[in-house]
Amino acid sequence: MFSHKRGEVRTFSASFQMAVRWLCSLFGKPFDGGKRMDHGGPQQHQHPTEQQQPYHQRHPAMTRLYEVHNEVASLGPQVCTFSGLQDDRDYKRLERELTRLLLQVDQVDTEGKPELQGARKRAAQEVEGLLRYLEENATHPSRAVIEEVSNEARQLLDDRVVAPQRSGGAAEINDELVEALQVMVLRLTQVKTEGRVPLRKARYRALTRLCAVQDVMEGRTEQQTLSLPLPGEAHEAVHRINQVMVKVSVARGQLVALLMGLSGRDSCAHLSRLLTEMQAELDALDVSGDAAIRNYRKQVVEEINGLLKHLDLEGEGEDTRRYDLGQNNSIREIEAVRAHVSHLRDGVLRHSVMGDLSFRPKAELQGLLTHLDQVDTAKNPCIREARRRAVVEVQAIITFLDLREALARRQPGPSEHPAHRAVWLVLGSLSDLQAQALGFDGKRVDKSYILLEELLTKQLLALDAVDPQGDDTTKMARKQAVKFAQNILNYLDMKTDEWEY
Repeated sequence: MFSHKRGEVRTFSASFQMAVRWLCSLFGKPFDGGKRMDHGGPQQHQHPTEQQQPYHQRHPAMTRLYEVHNEVASLGPQVCTFSGLQDDRDYKRLERELTRLLLQVDQVDTEGKPELQGARKRAAQEVEGLLRYLEENATHPSRAVIEEVSNEARQLLDDRVVAPQRSGGAAEINDELVEALQVMVLRLTQVKTEGRVPLRKARYRALTRLCAVQDVMEGRTEQQTLSLPLPGEAHEAVHRINQVMVKVSVARGQLVALLMGLSGRDSCAHLSRLLTEMQAELDALDVSGDAAIRNYRKQVVEEINGLLKHLDLEGEGEDTRRYDLGQNNSIREIEAVRAHVSHLRDGVLRHSVMGDLSFRPKAELQGLLTHLDQVDTAKNPCIREARRRAVVEVQAIITFLDLREALARRQPGPSEHPAHRAVWLVLGSLSDLQAQALGFDGKRVDKSYILLEELLTKQLLALDAVDPQGDDTTKMARKQAVKFAQNILNYLDMKTDEWEY
């Protein structure tokens, strides 16, 4: 079984390196096995067949292989960034083109010469590598998860928004729908991409569309009822605004259909034209005499602007800086904070082992929380999740310091309730276990992780066995201790879930 897994890894590694080789050759940079790419100036690059067999350059077979190389070099970047599925038109086109080139390589007549046979073999291996890379990404389990979540979202929105409007009814937009979409967004943020560009692109495109739909739902304007009586002109203005509101509601459903690929007839350009016409109609209204009506019109105009901003998503995901969040300034800011937190955590644990409670960088940690709160997430769920996890890391150190201080200050009296004393004994054990959790740097399969998880579970069972005997103080202390133990388990789970942005 393990040899089979190693074979799969070698297959992916080889095909990925082939893909990177073509990208390198296109940009005139040397291929180094996929470990790094030279970031210096352009360098002269020759095809391997030219470097090794200069005296065969004018041979017809070598000429044909070089022509194939040029064609594959143009397809390489397309393969390396393709983020669709096997039934997509672009997948079939790329597969067809590469298969054609593979057949052409196979038909090259080498006349039995070893040098030409070697060149043909290398060319065939590189084309086969791109074919494997194309197939692996389109059939990768993570790609299947992305498609599964996207299909669930499409079905939900079709049932609740698009289909009712097409049949002349009203869309069912409520908090329940928005929450269901949020769950799907969180599922997408948990998808592992293993650093693969196609999977990053696919996840990013799915996320941007779901987040856009969320924004459309949350930004909807409710039709307003203004106090009566209204003057004749004002009444006419409100009537016309309400008419535009009906059109905006229809446009909202059309936009959702466009974003989720549920529209067969509408286009972004057509919807943009309709929304612009609604804006012009509202601008033409004279509402200068009534502040309430003017504010009503302003809200509708703002919703129209909100719909318009989501009509440019077709090109989303093509810019590397968008889906490769390692280049994002907010992520870099969060990572800088995490590095600082790691340094402080090491210091806290080091002093804790020595029994030294004088090192208490709580003010510094609180400042880092403030810094994280000011990080711009741009409504990107992956950046939001990265920030949330950094906040949890900071809070874990703060709670550790607070409990250590509380344990050091504790002076139990003779009249202390036995159950209350039992809770404090568990808290002392939890403090030691939290120190291990803070310092843990392994995986869930590690024996140390399994042991730590078991010890934390035992402490929860010990708390469950405590009988407060009606003592309210003990009840509250036990409740807080249970929550503390669960937070440690959640923190340990977060540290080992191999999440990536």
